[in-house]
Amino acid sequence: MNATQVLVLNSGSSSLKYQLLEMADGGRLASGLVERIGEEGPGRLVHTPAGGERRERALPVPDHAAALRAAGEELAADGTGLDSPRLAAVGHRVVHGGRSFTEPTLVDDRVLAEIERLVPLAPLHNPANLAGIRTARAINPGLPQVAVFDTAFHTTIPDHAACYAIDADVAAEHRVRRYGFHGTSHAFVSRGTAALLGRRPDEVNVITLHLGNGASAAAVAGGRCVDTSMGLTPLEGLVMGTRSGDVDPAVVFHLHRVAGMSVGEIDELLNSRSGLRGLCGDNDMREVVRRMDGGDERARLAFDVYAHRLRSYIGAYFAVLGRVDAVTFTAGVGENASRVRTAAVAGLDALGPAVDERLNTAADRGPRLISPEYARVAVAVVPTDEELEIATQAFALVND
Repeated sequence: MNATQVLVLNSGSSSLKYQLLEMADGGRLASGLVERIGEEGPGRLVHTPAGGERRERALPVPDHAAALRAAGEELAADGTGLDSPRLAAVGHRVVHGGRSFTEPTLVDDRVLAEIERLVPLAPLHNPANLAGIRTARAINPGLPQVAVFDTAFHTTIPDHAACYAIDADVAAEHRVRRYGFHGTSHAFVSRGTAALLGRRPDEVNVITLHLGNGASAAAVAGGRCVDTSMGLTPLEGLVMGTRSGDVDPAVVFHLHRVAGMSVGEIDELLNSRSGLRGLCGDNDMREVVRRMDGGDERARLAFDVYAHRLRSYIGAYFAVLGRVDAVTFTAGVGENASRVRTAAVAGLDALGPAVDERLNTAADRGPRLISPEYARVAVAVVPTDEELEIATQAFALVND
C-alpha cells in the first residue's frame, strides 16, 4: 500500500490543530482541533472527517501528548491512525527557523536541539511547536517528521533588506535581524498567482498581501522573497487586528519614562491592545466596516490607518521589485473584504494596479483576477492554504 497521506500539525501553547491530506489529489481527509491543553477543567476536541459529520467531545488534555493521542483516535476511527501504513509523514508548522533552516527539514535530535536554541526568538511559539514534534515522534518513532518553517521562504531576503541599522556586533550576538513570517502562505500564494497569470513562478514579480488578524506583505521576485514587512518578530509592518505594526521605537522609551509602564506592559499593549482593536475597539474588519458605514468616526480612522499602511507598503515594494506583474490579496481579510482591496490600491493608478468593482465584489471565492483588462498590473485574490503547502513540502522531502 502506497504511503500518500500527510498529517499536518500546528501546535499552539494550549491548542493543537491538525489536518490529514491525501497527496495524490491534495484532498482533505479530516481536520480537527483540540483546545484547552494544560488548562483547568476538560479540554475540547472537534473532529470533522471529509464528507462526514462533525464530532465533538470533552476530554482531559493535560499535555500535547494527550491531545495528539486523542486526535489519533479520531483519525483511526476514520480509518487512518498515526500508525497507518498510508501515512507518509507528519508535517509540523514551526514558527521560527532563524537563519539555520532555509527549507523543510527532516527532524532528528540535532534539528530538535537547534529549534530549541531558537526559542528566545519565538518564546510563545517554538516551545509549543517542539511539544508537537516530540509527541508525534514518541507515538510513532518510525514515521518521518518534517519541520516546515514560517521564516524559511524569507531567508532569500538580501542582507541590505534584512539588517537593522544598529551596532553590528550587538545585532550578531543577539541574532537581531529581519526574519519575516507567514512564509508558507506567501510561497503558496505567489505560486498560485503565477498560475493564475498562466506563467511560471520564476517569470513573475508579485506583491503578496497576507491579511488576517496577523498581516504581512512580501515582495517576491521570480519566486524568491526579496523583502517582507514583518521583522525580528511578527509585530513589525502592517496594521493588524491587535498588533500595532510599525511604530517609532522611541514610543517604548516614552511610555516607560512618562507613563511608568513596564517592558511587559508595553509588549502586551503593542501586541494585544493595538492595531484595529487599539484604534476603535474591534479587531474584526467586518465589524469595523459596519461601524464605519454607520458613521462611527473611530472605525473610519481605524480603516483609513489600515489602508494607508497597506498602500505605503505596496508602493515601497514597487520600488524594491522594479517591475510588478501582480498585487495579490489572501487570508481572511484579504480574501473577503472587498472594501480593503479597493482602498489598498486607490491612488496607485500611476503604478499600474486597478480594481474592477464588479469583479471585486463578485461572490466567487476561488483564485481570481479582480483587475480590469486594461490594468498594467494585475490585482488578484488567491485563497491561501498553508496546510496544503506544509503537506506538499513534507511529502516532497520524504519522497525525494
